[in-house]
Amino acid sequence: MPDGTLLFSPLRLREVTFPNRIVIAPMQMYKARPDGLASDWHFQHLAKYAVGGAGTVMTEALIVDPVGRNTYGDLGIWSDDHVPPLARIAGFVQEQGSLAAAQLHHAGPKSSRQRPWEGLGPLGDAEAARGETPWQPVAASDGRSVAGWHQPRAMTTDEIARLVEDYGRGAARVARAGYDVLDIHAAHGYLIHSFLSPVSNTREDRYGGDRAGRMRFALEIAESVRAHWPSGKPLLFRISCVDWRPDLDTRSDGWTIEDSIVLARELAARGVDVIDCSSGGIRAENSMMDYAKTRTRLQRGHQVPYAEAIRRETGIPTMAVGVILDGPQAEAILQAGQADLIAIGREALTDPHWALHAAQALGADPDWRQWPPSYGWWLELRERIGIAG
Repeated sequence: MPDGTLLFSPLRLREVTFPNRIVIAPMQMYKARPDGLASDWHFQHLAKYAVGGAGTVMTEALIVDPVGRNTYGDLGIWSDDHVPPLARIAGFVQEQGSLAAAQLHHAGPKSSRQRPWEGLGPLGDAEAARGETPWQPVAASDGRSVAGWHQPRAMTTDEIARLVEDYGRGAARVARAGYDVLDIHAAHGYLIHSFLSPVSNTREDRYGGDRAGRMRFALEIAESVRAHWPSGKPLLFRISCVDWRPDLDTRSDGWTIEDSIVLARELAARGVDVIDCSSGGIRAENSMMDYAKTRTRLQRGHQVPYAEAIRRETGIPTMAVGVILDGPQAEAILQAGQADLIAIGREALTDPHWALHAAQALGADPDWRQWPPSYGWWLELRERIGIAG
């Protein structure tokens, strides 16, 4: 491996060593069995990224409470029944030399929806007729995040306390399934983000009001998860570092990068090891779907400056995500000190061997030795003999 190549250098966090800096980001498949159980679909989906050389392979978001499902196709972690199929996935990923990671989630005001290819609208009569009955979402406050979706209701303080415990129980189940790394999803307008942002949180109790009140739910969840997650294993926390992306909206209200810096310090004090840096999603506008509707082109690494700012201001490790397309771009982010880990999502869908191709592009694997031997010897031979034109 060439001296100075960071993308393929190890990173030690607590008692866990990341074999390289590439993390397969959580990507919802909406293919769960009834009751949120993982299937062979999820096994093959995640197994190929470990074979493909990613240092860490993360499950899609695992729902801690059935009310928090985005769709009926979401994977769960609210029951002990979810542990065995998830453990099977973790075991295979680890056999390939990768770390197995999972993410805890509650969709909050964005719950009770159709799968994306069905329209991503609210569940209605057609879905109920096939057994997918709508339910009422919950959020920090009353009020729709998207016109036409189901109206969420504000959670009571008793419900908040129970859900904090649910996150802890979910973390304990992930630990029993043998995972190495855990992430908490608190971004994109989902439940925890709905508490953080003044755009969506209009509560007047201890979970609303000023920034400290709005952060309380997130911090209690971090404490609960850390208490149930092994002390030697790292904990990540995904946030929307800003509510409004400047390339889509000029509004200045809402959650800001300055707020995220304060939150990051408080999370670190409660045992969070990495801030997973995303953005947007507090409303339907200013989200990934909005880019698709307006045909606005996402810029390369558009969220990397958020990871850089939090890392610079707090000294806490960060993970960068968002339109990171190839190995040289990822390496440049690390070399510039903008992040410590690189999350790859849609690019891995198009190329499950993204990590191995990145190693070759960076000169870190000139002779195919990072590939599984069953593949590598064939590909090295192919390269030596060439292909006739």
